Amino acid sequence: MSKTSEQFDQAATSCKEIFIKKMKDYGSAWRVLRTSSITDQILIKAQRIRSIEDKGTQKVEEGIQSEFIGIVNYAIIGLIQLGLGNDPRMELTLDEATRLFDKYIFSAKDLMENKNHDYNEAWREMRVSSLTDLILMKLLRVKQIEDNKGSTLISEGIDANYYDMINYAIFALIRLGE
Repeated sequence: MSKTSEQFDQAATSCKEIFIKKMKDYGSAWRVLRTSSITDQILIKAQRIRSIEDKGTQKVEEGIQSEFIGIVNYAIIGLIQLGLGNDPRMELTLDEATRLFDKYIFSAKDLMENKNHDYNEAWREMRVSSLTDLILMKLLRVKQIEDNKGSTLISEGIDANYYDMINYAIFALIRLGE
């Protein structure tokens, strides 16, 4: 499992580098997004990945790896937004946003390690396309929870689904890099 831990850290570092560069370019403009809009941004990325997987070709140069990075980063943005709740600030400093990124990626890694222990790294035998499908399923679940105003009877909330999307996207990044 130490190999997985190292691979997770490498993928997370790539995601964080992009997050920081975009923060430097745009600031925290994403603070204007409602959670439902963040979910839709992730949906667009996941649908593009699936489209490329199904067609076997693409017309826009950016590959699926950058889309999986986008899924990780938008899911973390979603967790940040959920965590900030009714905080009215539109601007976060780079330091604060980076600290929050680290907080949520660490929590995602902790969850991954616990699940990896129980599932014995079953994801290593999965196809990247199956990871894409799982992300899409999680997105449909989140959309339903959002439509229900966050209410669930027995299911995990939006945050748990965002964490799973982070981990599935990082697994895909690891598999694509192998």
